[in-house]
Amino acid sequence: MKVFGIDVIKGSVRSRSRRPMYALVVMSGREIVSESEVSGFRLLRLLNAETPDILAVDSLQEISVDQHDLFSFLQSLPPSVRLVQVTGGERKETLGKVASRYNISFNRFDPFDEARTIARVAELGAGAEVVAFENESEIVVSRHRSPGKGGWSQNRYVRKIHGAVQAKAREIGLALMAAGLRYEKRETRAFGGCSRVAFTVQAPRDQVPISTFRGADVQVRISGKRLERIRFRPLSSKPPYLIAGIDPGTTTAIAALDLDGNLLLLQSSRQISMSGVIEALYRVGKPLIIASDVHDMPYSVEKIRRAFNAVAHTPRQDMSVEAKHALTSGYVYQNDHERDALSAALEAYRTYRNKFQSLQKRVPPGYELDEVRAGIVRGQSVEQVIGDLKGKAAPADEQAPPVEIEAARDERIRILDGTVKRLRVLVGELQEEVEERDRQVVRLQERLKRVRSRQDQKVRVDAEVTKRDVIIQNLKKRLRKEERANRALKKRIERMKEFDEALLSGETIPLKILPALTREGVKAALAESGIREGDVFYVPRIEGFGKSAVKDLAQAGIAALLVGEFAGDAVSREVEGVSREFNTPILSTDHVRVVVKGGRGAADPGQFRAAIRQWQESQAEYEKEKKGRMLEEIFREYQAERGKEMKKVG
Repeated sequence: MKVFGIDVIKGSVRSRSRRPMYALVVMSGREIVSESEVSGFRLLRLLNAETPDILAVDSLQEISVDQHDLFSFLQSLPPSVRLVQVTGGERKETLGKVASRYNISFNRFDPFDEARTIARVAELGAGAEVVAFENESEIVVSRHRSPGKGGWSQNRYVRKIHGAVQAKAREIGLALMAAGLRYEKRETRAFGGCSRVAFTVQAPRDQVPISTFRGADVQVRISGKRLERIRFRPLSSKPPYLIAGIDPGTTTAIAALDLDGNLLLLQSSRQISMSGVIEALYRVGKPLIIASDVHDMPYSVEKIRRAFNAVAHTPRQDMSVEAKHALTSGYVYQNDHERDALSAALEAYRTYRNKFQSLQKRVPPGYELDEVRAGIVRGQSVEQVIGDLKGKAAPADEQAPPVEIEAARDERIRILDGTVKRLRVLVGELQEEVEERDRQVVRLQERLKRVRSRQDQKVRVDAEVTKRDVIIQNLKKRLRKEERANRALKKRIERMKEFDEALLSGETIPLKILPALTREGVKAALAESGIREGDVFYVPRIEGFGKSAVKDLAQAGIAALLVGEFAGDAVSREVEGVSREFNTPILSTDHVRVVVKGGRGAADPGQFRAAIRQWQESQAEYEKEKKGRMLEEIFREYQAERGKEMKKVG
């Protein structure tokens, strides 16, 4: 057997800049042939050139990004090459744990040492084979070149290509018939022959006597039919050895440990039979030791032990409740029966634990420790077990002198023969029951597959409907939002038209409503109806006003600002000062009647003009007084300067 073991040195399949480089170890017949550093492309070249039996990895993520990428990688492998993940299938283990099972140690920081370990454990049967294709293959024969746009010899050229495709398809059909393979053929007829021929062959890819081909006019592509998802098939079908503890009675409890003391099974039932117990243990592994928590093993447990030909283990005396609690303190169990079964299994493991641990120093690397442990439990020596595993005969013991068998022993032998016959009948019945269960499982799996297919289709339809409903709801919300915005704009246009009409008629003085005498309020008014020269604004309350807002309105050239409430004498005086400073009339509604309706207002024209005239007169007086104060201030400054000069002159 030739095995390729690989491990990543640097890079990653997920990186676009740093593609992975692998440590490649080639092993043939448990001997290392070569070690080298290769790229992914070089690895595929070597696989196609040397076609090893196994390509072993410790993780599929080292060779593929996702499941689609893994399918493509497996498609590019030669049909006879098996991809093996040595750390297991669905339930993965660490490489260190797998290697320790064969008493192999390695440096996990050295990629070449890891690659050597991966190749060795794969050769010894560790891990699971990656299965991606069904037992069905597809062969496609098609054109290798396009007929082009045409010319003088277009028809002859096309007829030649299509005839070559048809001839190649007939050749492949004869080869499949000669190999005795069933197939279905689909032809795409074209001028002069066929443009494409597809064969569906009822056989895996490695059994199809056809290879990929590319000629001048014809190309042949062979591929396996993909499974719905990647599956794993154990490389070794040997079940693990178990240490089983059984507590019989009205409620029967079963506990199963592996030879490392890990709990694999713990259950109890009031309706389980002896055959049910055997079946439950058979699903988990192969019992090596059957243990009981009492000194005299019960008859029902003894029958189960004989069915598996396992080694019996009983304590020197019946285990006390305190001892059972001490053994099972770190485990979770449902009742006392599960506790008793678990304590029996743990007591048996504790008996052999030191012997199992000492074997790691005595067994050379490359031998499965569980097989050696099983031989030791059955009474063999380490040398005998290793010799059997090597395929050599164990050293023969000295022949004992012949002893005549007494008549009493003859009777015992006949009883034992009868027991063996009954057990064989029981085993046959159990095997038939298992086969029936297997058939039932297959039927249920097919039914489940059909149900899942219907559910998947329904889920896809429901997903599409849900997606469309979400899109419709979003569009409806957007439509309602646009309709609201449209209505608001229409109302704004209507208000602006009314304002303009009232302005032109002259019957009333139209007012624009200013929510607050602040810059934010000015911006809101600007966005609502705009600010134009000669506009008259109305502010309900003036508290918290901003001087900068009045300045902005004055610079825009408004005619006047009407104020509802001044909020105190101090504010009133401050507002009057700002009005005088920016030469913008700020009038009180006490002198001008204002009517506000909705977002618009109107003022009495007569009162408004009278108020404006009065303000202008007062503004003229203010300007006159301001100029007088200015002249007085200038005269006083002049007198002061003149006095200073006279003092200097003397």
